[in-house]
Amino acid sequence: MNPTPSPTPASLALLRSAAPSDGPVHALIFRLGHMGLIPFGFFTLLAWIVNDQALPFVTLSMVAYAALIISFLGGLHWGVVWLRQSGLVGTPLDLSTGKRHLLWGITPSLLAWPGILMPAYAALPWLGMVLIACYLVDRKLFPAAGLGPWLTLRFRLSAGAAFCCFLAAGAV
Repeated sequence: MNPTPSPTPASLALLRSAAPSDGPVHALIFRLGHMGLIPFGFFTLLAWIVNDQALPFVTLSMVAYAALIISFLGGLHWGVVWLRQSGLVGTPLDLSTGKRHLLWGITPSLLAWPGILMPAYAALPWLGMVLIACYLVDRKLFPAAGLGPWLTLRFRLSAGAAFCCFLAAGAV
């Protein structure tokens, strides 16, 4: 059995700077997270202004992007387990908590997949609801993993993305 590697001072400093604060890593996460809403807003606007011939391409683009983001949200939980089990951040998760993160980590992708197969009028509300569900589950799982302070940002991003999905569905 391999011993757990000790984190370097540089990696500890980087991880501490990733906690919500006024640090440069926080500012980057905040900026990139909000930039991730740009395609949601762009496709929502387009859904309301393009002609009927272009609408299927716009809504397919939005459905694909929403499903991709939802899959990313699940992947965060695998990252949490990996970091905690590697000993780089905090103490390793107990088996039960680790299992919850890993099992939930695959669930968003499985929930998003049917959305890709649905017509846009059904897919967009479905994906909006999945985005909300992802946030609600994260409200339960993030605090136990030490990520509770990030929930404010997660709420803003999830609410914005879900709202765009619902609004775009109204254009279909």
